[in-house]
Amino acid sequence: MIVPIELVPPQPVTYDITIDVLPPLHFDTNVVVVTNPTVAGHHLEKLLSSLSATKLNVVTVPDGEGYKTLETVENILNECFEHKLDRKSLLIAFGGGVIGDMTGFTASLYQRGIDFIQIPTTLLSQVDASVGGKTGVNNKYGKNLIGAFYQPKAVYIDPAFLETLPPREFAAGVAEVVKMAVMFNKDFFSYLQEADLSDINTIKEMIRKSVELKAWVVNQDEKEAGIRAVLNYGHTFGHVVENETNYTTYLHGEAVAIGMIMANALAVELGLFTQEEADEVKALLEKSSLPTSYVIKDVDDFYEHFFLDKKSAKGSIKFILPQGMGNHTMIADIEEKTVKKVLGQFGEVL
Repeated sequence: MIVPIELVPPQPVTYDITIDVLPPLHFDTNVVVVTNPTVAGHHLEKLLSSLSATKLNVVTVPDGEGYKTLETVENILNECFEHKLDRKSLLIAFGGGVIGDMTGFTASLYQRGIDFIQIPTTLLSQVDASVGGKTGVNNKYGKNLIGAFYQPKAVYIDPAFLETLPPREFAAGVAEVVKMAVMFNKDFFSYLQEADLSDINTIKEMIRKSVELKAWVVNQDEKEAGIRAVLNYGHTFGHVVENETNYTTYLHGEAVAIGMIMANALAVELGLFTQEEADEVKALLEKSSLPTSYVIKDVDDFYEHFFLDKKSAKGSIKFILPQGMGNHTMIADIEEKTVKKVLGQFGEVL
C-alpha cells in the first residue's frame, strides 16, 4: 500500500510511503547507503540485491544513540566527499531512527542539500522516525537540539526487516504506536489492547494505521507549529530521562514509555485524564514489556531540564497531555509546584 505525503507551504513537496516488499530500485546517479554493522550484518545483502546505481558505496557508522552526534555526521560528510557525491547524488538511510536522523541531516548539509530516501528497519523508525522529515543529532544539552526539517524523496517500509529485530527493539517501536493511539484515535487504542503483536498480519495493520495517522498529522503541520507537536506526547519527560541516563540505559521508545506514564500522571493531577485511563495505558505498555517506572533522584534538576527542550519558549514549557483517550491538549504555564508535585511521585519505584 502507498500512503502519500503532501506538504503545501512554503512550496509543494510530495512523496510516497510504500508499505510492501522492498521493490527493485535503480538510480542514475552516485548513491551512498548509510547503515550500521548490526543492520548490515542482517540485511545489507538483501538491499544490495534490490539496488542499482551509476556508482554505489556503503558507509557504516557505529550502532547506537550514543553515536548520534555531529562528529558522526562529519564522518558521513567526509565519506560523501571521498566518494565524490555531487548535487544530483543520493543518500539512502538504511537502519533505525538514529541512522535515519543522521542521514537526513547529512543530506540537508551536503552541498546545501541533496536527496535522500528512507528504508527503515526497526518498528520505531517504520511507524514514526522515517515519516515526516525530522532530522538531527544529540549533544550534551539534550536530544535532537541540532537538526533540520528535511523531507526524504521516498520511504520504503518492508515489514520483513522486523524478523531479525530483538524483542526489546520491537517493544520500543510499540511505544510510539501507543503514543499515536492515545493522542488521536481511541478505537486504535482499543485495537492495540486486543492485538496479537506476534502475528505478522497484525503487525502490518499496526504499521499501516500508525503511518496513516503520522502522515495525516505531518500533512497538516510539517514544521511543528501546531498539531504535529502533539506527537511529542511522552517525549518532554522521556528526553530528560534519556539525558539523565546518558542515552545508554534506555532505548528511545522505552524512555518515551516512561515519559507517557509521567505525562499521564500530570494529566490526572489536572483532571484531564482519569486514573483508569492512565492505568489502561500503563497496562498496554507493560503488555509489550516496556518500562513504566523511573526513579527521579533530584526533582528540581529534572524540572530544570525541561527548559532545554525544543518545546520550551520564553521561559515556559508546553506540556502535551491526553485529554480523555484519543484526544489531546497542549498546556503552557502549568504551575511549577504542580509539576514538581507530580515529579515527586516518581521519587521511588512505583
